[in-house]
Amino acid sequence: MRHAKRQAMAQDAAKKKQQTKSRGRPLVQGAATLLFTGLVAVGGYQLLRHPDTPLPVAWNPTMPLRVNDPVTPITSWKLNRATANPLACQAALAGFAVLQQLPDLNTSDQCHIRNRVSLSSVGDARLASVETRCAIALRMAMWETHSLQPAAVAHLGSALTRIDHFGSYSCRTMRTSAGASSRMSTHASAEAIDIAGFGFADGTRIRLIDDWSGDSAKSAFLRAARDGACDWFNLTLSPDYNSLHADHFHLQSRGWGFCR
Repeated sequence: MRHAKRQAMAQDAAKKKQQTKSRGRPLVQGAATLLFTGLVAVGGYQLLRHPDTPLPVAWNPTMPLRVNDPVTPITSWKLNRATANPLACQAALAGFAVLQQLPDLNTSDQCHIRNRVSLSSVGDARLASVETRCAIALRMAMWETHSLQPAAVAHLGSALTRIDHFGSYSCRTMRTSAGASSRMSTHASAEAIDIAGFGFADGTRIRLIDDWSGDSAKSAFLRAARDGACDWFNLTLSPDYNSLHADHFHLQSRGWGFCR
């Protein structure tokens, strides 16, 4: 009987040992999986950063935005990263805009231009010199390269050479259809620009106030320009929005993706 008891105790101890090993195995396997995943991630990152990586720059999340890169599913993510970093923003614009970096303007807590630049051209399009944020300048460059120039050739058969605007910075409250608002406009911090029209290499001029309506080639270009702006700005308002925008596109670098 004493022998049977010792045998039962031995079996019980062996069972507990096996249970302990069984419980520990998932922990070991989980740690091994985590380690393997980390090594793969590090290896993948090093591969992406390698000078001879086979991944094109436009598809490589470790490489900075270049204005003339083909548009890919990560282009918008790269653009948002660049506009959030003053140095990255200006680096992305090198060779694709004529601008001058200026000291920040701080009129008040509500009216200011942070990361201020003076912009006079984007891509192949000139514009009257405008003080704005680098984020607006970079979004303008993306719009000109990937939307405006292709639309100009498609609808008018001529290259875009000029972008006309009503300005970017204005220390004022919002204008609404109901009248004055107590909220500050995004123009008060130069996070928007108002576009009035365009000029082309063959001498054609387009103004929103004159050419938005109808089914002409000019109207088709303006609607393509508006739709393209929605790809590069976080809020786009056109004459379709309300009568206050009958003569311009309101383009914001800050917003929630509204496009009309």
